[in-house]
Amino acid sequence: MKNRKKRIDVIIDLIKNQCIASQEELAAQLLKRGHKVTQATLSRDLKMLRTTKVPTDRGTYMYVLPDSDSLKDKLLIGGQSLPHADFQSGLISIRFSGNLAVIKTRNGYASGLAYDIDMKNFPEILGTIPGSNTIFAVLSEDVSRERAREIFSSILSLPVEGNNLNLP
Repeated sequence: MKNRKKRIDVIIDLIKNQCIASQEELAAQLLKRGHKVTQATLSRDLKMLRTTKVPTDRGTYMYVLPDSDSLKDKLLIGGQSLPHADFQSGLISIRFSGNLAVIKTRNGYASGLAYDIDMKNFPEILGTIPGSNTIFAVLSEDVSRERAREIFSSILSLPVEGNNLNLP
């Protein structure tokens, strides 16, 4: 059991700090750190951690962990870190129009974020419609933009100030 805990900690560290594209790559990285695992064991570990494989802007895939914002995806931004972007959530911007919130994400992230928003069951959010990089969130008629910003800030773990959130 001790070995499994250590292995899980290493997997979390690798996924948070590197762009891991496959189980084979992850197994090789684990082996370098003294953890020899079978594909079946690794698959169970990834399922237990609720990892998701998401597309990158370079046409590849990478594993991400739920509720994590520590990865500065250097492959996607040429080795430079953007100060406000949340690469694990994929959020780019939030803008409001009437009782709609238009949430822009990196390609492939909208569905997962829409799911997270819907699962919070805020009565002020009637529902979401995700595309591949955009979410339309329908707000109740009586919800102020200030309240909507508070809700989205709590779900997406980002400070939302002013009428819109626009990340670089």
